[in-house]
This record gives sequence, structure tokens and C-alpha cells, in this order.
Amino acid sequence: MKKTIKKISIILVLLVIVSLGGGYYLSDFALQPTDIHRDLAWNKALMNQRYPFLAQWTDSLEKVQALKDTVIINPAGKKLHAYYVASAKRTNHTAVIVHGYEACAYRMMHIGYLYNHDLGYNILLPDLQYHGQSEGEAIQMGWKDRLDVLAWMDVANQLFQTTYHDSLQNKTIHATQLVVHGISMGAATTMMVSGEQLPPYVKAFVEDCGYTSVWDQFKKELKERYKLPTFPILYAADLFSKLRFGWGFKEASALEQVKKCTLPMLFIHGTEDHYVPTSMVYPLFEAKPAPKQLLLVPGAIHAYAYKQAPKKYTQTVRHFLQQYIISPQ
Repeated sequence: MKKTIKKISIILVLLVIVSLGGGYYLSDFALQPTDIHRDLAWNKALMNQRYPFLAQWTDSLEKVQALKDTVIINPAGKKLHAYYVASAKRTNHTAVIVHGYEACAYRMMHIGYLYNHDLGYNILLPDLQYHGQSEGEAIQMGWKDRLDVLAWMDVANQLFQTTYHDSLQNKTIHATQLVVHGISMGAATTMMVSGEQLPPYVKAFVEDCGYTSVWDQFKKELKERYKLPTFPILYAADLFSKLRFGWGFKEASALEQVKKCTLPMLFIHGTEDHYVPTSMVYPLFEAKPAPKQLLLVPGAIHAYAYKQAPKKYTQTVRHFLQQYIISPQ
């Protein structure tokens, strides 16, 4: 009997060790990867290869020094970087554009092109924590990033505000009119921001292939990539995230945040997205109070909706925003 109890005890101890070790590895692997490409030249070459039309546009911006850098220090003392470009014609129409997991601000230049070149908007593209030229101890998966994006909204407003007459409110306003547009983790960040108390100059959101929650996304990856169950490893990884980085996977929920958002939101998802499954967009769309709109792009894989259907994508964004962002009078 004693031998049996001893064997069971050893097995339980080993299971705990393996679970904790696996959980630590998962949190480290997912939130502190060592293979992120931060080099600007590398990212620029990638984007020019993926979207050949970008080269001439970005080169022209750099030639006239229209592509500018700015930095802020967040409350945690992290230095955060962003690019910004003013519209060729003065306007208060402004887009804050948020990149995805292991990407960077420059990897959103195709969406910058959509807003700045095609729609005539000012643009601001931040590097999220642990990405690009921004500091940070770990990837925040959109959760702590939502607070940084709130700060970037204020920066954009200070950079691009103008005086205009708001016919809906029948008064003169000195501010920008701002939309936040994110892809993948940037889309989750966008939705997470949308549930916060927002300044009045924020008018709309566009999310492209964002996940319902960090827990749901990691659960899906754990099952598909490693053929492992949620318990106990994901629970252990969640615990380590709380202890090391101050937030948990379940609280980082885009689904819960969009429930609180009353501003307009455009949802975009590719029908062949298997990384952040297309099925995730439906509960998000249902949870979001009106006004809202859904665009499904046939055949598009993860984060490739714009590349798959650039004209439809641009047209949909244009028409959606025209309903909520007022032309200066």
C-alpha cells in the first residue's frame, strides 16, 4: 500500500512539474519570441515584394520627408514608437493603424496606403510593445496594448486636429475625426480599445481577422499545433502570464470588450482563414451592438483580405466611414 501511494505521489509530482514546465514554456514561447524581425530594411523589402505598388509611394514619402517618426513614454516607462503621415490636403480625417503579432508598424503600410493615398486621411502607425522600434518586456496580445493605443489616439488628435463644423451636433469643433483599423492581433487590440471610455473624436473602428480572446486563440493553437488539451498546460501558462506580465488570457477578451462598444464597427474576415478561424468573427459580430457591418472576403487566408480583394476592401471601408466621419464644412 505504501509503495502504491509513493508511486502515485511521484506521478502527481511529475505531472505538476511537466504542467508547470509546459505552461512556462508556452508563455515564454508565445509572449517572448526571439525571432521577431525588427529590422526596417527587412520589413520594407517584404512589404515591397508582397505589395509592389508600395515602393513608389513610400519612396516618394521619404523623399519629401513626409514619413515621420514620433515616440511616447507609457505609464510603465516603456518608450513606444510610431510613424505618421499627414494627408496631402489638410484634413482632420485620421486613421490609427495597428499591426499584428510579430509584425511592426511598417508591415501595415498597405493599409496606410489605403487611408492616406486612396482616402486622403492622415495616418499614424504605432509599433506595439516588443515590436518594431518600441520597447516592452513581452508581447501583450492587444490587452495592455489597448491602453497604449488610447495614448496614440491622443497623439494623433494633437497632430491632426482642425476646426470644422459638425452638422450633426450643429456646433464648431476643434479636433480630429478618428478611426482605428487593426489586422489580426491589431484587430483584437482595436476591439479591446473599443470597449474603453473613448474621447469624442473617435468615430469608428475597423477590425480585420481579430480573435475572440487570447484564451480562445491559444487554446486553438495548442490543440492544432501541438495536439495538446487545454488542461493543464494552458491554465499554467495563464498563471505564468499573470505572475510575469500582469494579465491573464481570459481577461484579454475582444468579445467582452465589443459588447460595450456603441460606436460603428466594420468587421472583415477571409473565408479561408484557418489561423484565426473565420468562425470567430460571427460571435464577435453578434455581440457588438449596432451600428456594425460585416465583410467576408471569399478565398482570403489570414490577414490577406486586402491582398485578395483590394478594390472591394477599399470600397467597403470608404463607404462605411462616409456614414460616420463628416466632411469639413
